[in-house]
Amino acid sequence: MISRGLKDFYYKISSPFLYINGGIFKYFRAPSSGTVRVQLGPGQRNYLKNWLNLDANIFTKIDVAVDLRHKLPFKDNSVDCFYSFHVIEHLPDLHKHFTEAKRCLKPGGIYRFGGPNGDSAINRFAAGDTKWFSDFPVKRTSIGGRFENFIFCKGEHLTILLESYLKEVLADVGFKEVRVGVPVKTTSSPELFNDCLAIEYEDNFEYPHSIVLEAVK
Repeated sequence: MISRGLKDFYYKISSPFLYINGGIFKYFRAPSSGTVRVQLGPGQRNYLKNWLNLDANIFTKIDVAVDLRHKLPFKDNSVDCFYSFHVIEHLPDLHKHFTEAKRCLKPGGIYRFGGPNGDSAINRFAAGDTKWFSDFPVKRTSIGGRFENFIFCKGEHLTILLESYLKEVLADVGFKEVRVGVPVKTTSSPELFNDCLAIEYEDNFEYPHSIVLEAVK
């Protein structure tokens, strides 16, 4: 795992380039017609064909290099759907991020996202279920240590994802419908998100490790 300090240094150095590159894409290259599907933060292994893949990591396969903490490089009402999986927990301001996603989505557009399931984690912590948690990124054997691993991931996660909290932020931003409890690897909009389901992983469907929501503009 790359240290937080090294990542902060990378963002400090690359921020001007990422900002300019996003602006160039928005005004000169962003699609203005057809179906526009965008994945935010594909990382090293999850590039999706026939999607626009956005990430700040210029050393991996992406279509547009941008800093997802800032404005998204799309014009208003121009994107059919956004997708991200285990990305938003790394962002410092979810209200800002969801506001940007809603701005870019066409009316009726959908943002499907998933991340560490804080509700399941709290339930399993209260039940003393040490085995539900892994020992990543720090090898710990106590329930408290493993819970801390899951929630904060050595400082990589900046917020806890709870269903009620996410619903509140999305409603405040103005999404008109939030589909909650969408199981991993299933979707209410297969015409948009079927390609994404292979990316998603889960080994406990009673107490899922990932929370998945679909928010409709």
